[in-house]
Amino acid sequence: MFKWIALLLGVPIAVVILELLAVTWIESLQARQLASRQPEVNPRDEARTAVVYFSRSGNTALAARQIARHLEARLFALEAPAYSLGLSGLLHALKDAYRLKERAGALPQINPSNIDLASFDTVWLGSPVWLYSPAPPLWSFVEHNRFDDQHIVLFNTYNSNFGDEHIERLKAKLMARGARSFEHRHIQRGRMSRQTPPEQMLQAIDEQWFNGQTSP
Repeated sequence: MFKWIALLLGVPIAVVILELLAVTWIESLQARQLASRQPEVNPRDEARTAVVYFSRSGNTALAARQIARHLEARLFALEAPAYSLGLSGLLHALKDAYRLKERAGALPQINPSNIDLASFDTVWLGSPVWLYSPAPPLWSFVEHNRFDDQHIVLFNTYNSNFGDEHIERLKAKLMARGARSFEHRHIQRGRMSRQTPPEQMLQAIDEQWFNGQTSP
């Protein structure tokens, strides 16, 4: 009897472990493939737009660089050691996707945690969506910075969906930290096993966010 109970309990656990390992493998493969496809960015000397982003497997980085190319903007990448590629980083990402936003002191360490944004009129903030919410590193960045009299454009890449309540909550935090206005843009990549090709995602950004203009 106990043998069958253990077997029944062990099968779902084994399935979950196999799924996590498969996601880890796909993420690592994506990161290697996308690393060589990142568009080159040449910001203006007196750029008035900044693009700040966190990316784990490279999709949001690809979107961020395409945006920066269009706008000739300054580009800032956020690093979060807790969520590095691999099984440990994936488990931390799943565990932290919701709970860290409840307490500002529990938000993840990021580098850089603070950027002098005072010279910019517009700031684009980007991250993937984890469990329907922008990833914790972006919340951490908002918690550590001011956005006085700036227009904020939140942009997300995501697999299946995002929760409007999380977007509204992040908007409220940004407005409380001085933002003048806010908008949200998003690109659906599709689920891990059948994601939109990088070229198609860039084309969608050109068409949907920049009126069909290709980047320089």
